[in-house]
Amino acid sequence: MKVAVNLIKVALFALSGAAAADTLVLYTSQPATDAQMTVDAFQKANPDTKVEWVRDGTTKLMTKLRAEMSAGVSKPDVLLIADSVTLEQLKKEDKLLAYKAPESAQYDPALFDKEGYYHGTKLITSGIAYNTRAKQKPESWKDLVKPEYKNQISMPSPLYSGAAMIHLSALTRNPDFGWKYYEDLKANGVASQKGNGGVLTDITSGGKPYGILVDYMAIRAKAKGAPIDFVFPAEGVSLVTEPVAILKSAKNPDAAKKFVDFLLSQQGQALVLQQGYIPARNGMKNPPGFPERDQIRLLPFDAAAALQNAEADKEKFSTIYGG
Repeated sequence: MKVAVNLIKVALFALSGAAAADTLVLYTSQPATDAQMTVDAFQKANPDTKVEWVRDGTTKLMTKLRAEMSAGVSKPDVLLIADSVTLEQLKKEDKLLAYKAPESAQYDPALFDKEGYYHGTKLITSGIAYNTRAKQKPESWKDLVKPEYKNQISMPSPLYSGAAMIHLSALTRNPDFGWKYYEDLKANGVASQKGNGGVLTDITSGGKPYGILVDYMAIRAKAKGAPIDFVFPAEGVSLVTEPVAILKSAKNPDAAKKFVDFLLSQQGQALVLQQGYIPARNGMKNPPGFPERDQIRLLPFDAAAALQNAEADKEKFSTIYGG
């Protein structure tokens, strides 16, 4: 009898361990609808793996994650968040697990960490949006500092928006712009909103008919009939890649690797296209409303340098814009 009871205990223990191993914990900053689509598609492709996910803005997610790390109870296996700068910080702290995903061969090397600590999953650019009833049609970043645009422009603040912070880093380290460009924006009455949502409202309402905005917001709003259009400026656009990374503390690293592989696969990138974003994988089409990939010029960007200068950049921006 004791032998039988012990065997049952062993079997139950094994089953509980298997159940735990088949659960993947995801922290993501994707919009909730996109996150649900991503999780559903992954689980359909991997029916033996259950995904538990938490969704919030990147800044709030990182606050939650760091609190958990401090308490010694880090929960997520994998992160899918807005920007590479945040992951550069975690890489620097030795919090990420290197994984050289086989699918990365189908990607531009600039879109993933060469050691495999994170991989970009989509291309979200920041360009210029404008109300179609506005008098001017901007074509260049430098148009925004011209007198005819004075007091008519809105932009997201790099103190709140990860995409805006990357945009600032790209421009201020570009010899054609530098910090003088942000000083000129301020002098031309460019208003600083907290996030991209406020900029979209400004433009579509006509309150500020021009703005710096992420591409998909403008293009989706246009498709729904809003009086807005989007410009990929001649000098190029800054880029957020929504990278995915595996935590070194992951309780289920095998499932996390499967999740990375899925996101980077042809199937995963087709989902990105369905969600209305530019897929990061080479050879993919763009969503309706976007130009072809070879027509989009990217501004140079160094994630490691952006991380190194992040606090100084925020302080400098606050000095110009008053917080």
